[in-house]
Amino acid sequence: MSRRPVRNLRWWVAAMLCLASELNYLDRQTLSVLAATIQNDLNLSDVDYSFVTSSFLVSYTIMYAVSGRLVDLLGTRRSFLVFVSSWSVANMLHAFAHTTLHLAAFRFLLGAAEPANFPGGVKAVSEWFPMRERALAVGVFNAGTALGGALAVPVVTFVALALGWRYAFVVTGALGFVWVAAWAVFYRLPEHHPRLSAAERELILGDSRTAEGPPQTVPIARLLQMPEAWGCILARVLTDPISYFLNFWIPKYLQAERGFSLADIGRYGWIPFAALAAGNVFSGAMPRYLISLGWPLSRARKATMLGVSLAMPLLCVAVTRVEGSFGALTVMSALFFGHAAWGNITLPAEVFPRHVVGTITGIGGCLGGLAGVLSQLAIGWVVQNLSFGPIFAVMSVAYLTAFVLVHRLIGELGRVRAV
Repeated sequence: MSRRPVRNLRWWVAAMLCLASELNYLDRQTLSVLAATIQNDLNLSDVDYSFVTSSFLVSYTIMYAVSGRLVDLLGTRRSFLVFVSSWSVANMLHAFAHTTLHLAAFRFLLGAAEPANFPGGVKAVSEWFPMRERALAVGVFNAGTALGGALAVPVVTFVALALGWRYAFVVTGALGFVWVAAWAVFYRLPEHHPRLSAAERELILGDSRTAEGPPQTVPIARLLQMPEAWGCILARVLTDPISYFLNFWIPKYLQAERGFSLADIGRYGWIPFAALAAGNVFSGAMPRYLISLGWPLSRARKATMLGVSLAMPLLCVAVTRVEGSFGALTVMSALFFGHAAWGNITLPAEVFPRHVVGTITGIGGCLGGLAGVLSQLAIGWVVQNLSFGPIFAVMSVAYLTAFVLVHRLIGELGRVRAV
């Protein structure tokens, strides 16, 4: 690479991470978009399809913790090269499926590779951004998940209609290798990047040199003895199941409870995901704005989280009371925005040194995924036998509960703890 410095190189890193998240969700949602088509073509029942989706969740939940540790051991550059290549291959393999077992096996491989994106992304942010910018950088990186979900419907549908459903998996998977090639050329740690200016390198590394100390291998048991670790983990356990609910059940809610047709979902279903992407950016942009006014980082982040925590119960009540299909869509989009704006995935980068950020993020995502699996069973029973109302009632208090735990167990945000 040329050694001419690139201005604001750290934000180009954030953009690359955002693209990785976008590809992650594009690959993940390809099956969801094509589910009915594949079921008809391969003669799969709903039970067969549930077996396929469950195989993804099993490997995804287990590998979230394992991949977090691997990211800390391998480093961000090698981790993304390995895992993005792996999930791209796994997605392309779906094109060769002819039975339920084939699909389940390929889905299991995809679930094993994809979770590394999130501890890897948070770790890369901790490597490339000063503490006061990490919430915004994580918001930009995590916004890619919503963009990928929003793009999946038109992109996958277009390819499937033009070339067939099998080519949709090939095309979306192949895009990952374009990203991998760019990452291999582009990414280095800021200590060694030839395109990073001296001034930006000092901005990035200045506070980490004084706060974090030299990297070292830290036993997981030691991390789990720290209340700050449990503050990060329990925030995920309480809020990650809501992510699964919003992704898996809201289209069904809009159709079953609000009169949306399948065509309406196709036309307007991207709007909540766009709001989700905006909420991810807001989760970091608002604290950064408050910091520019002189607020301490911890106060700015907690004020944002508390504001969202207090607004969510009002929105959860409003979504069950508002009249009209598009009134419900508007409130639902606000719920998506607020969920992302809470900023749960950012916490480890604001509390722990960068050499353990991946591990903490991975454990939190693993237990959050386990809570998501269990909650999906409960949601199914409640919706079938009662209504969506109790789900929104539980959702309304989850954020405030998580905020209290963060405040009590973590305390000050923006201060790196010694481990």
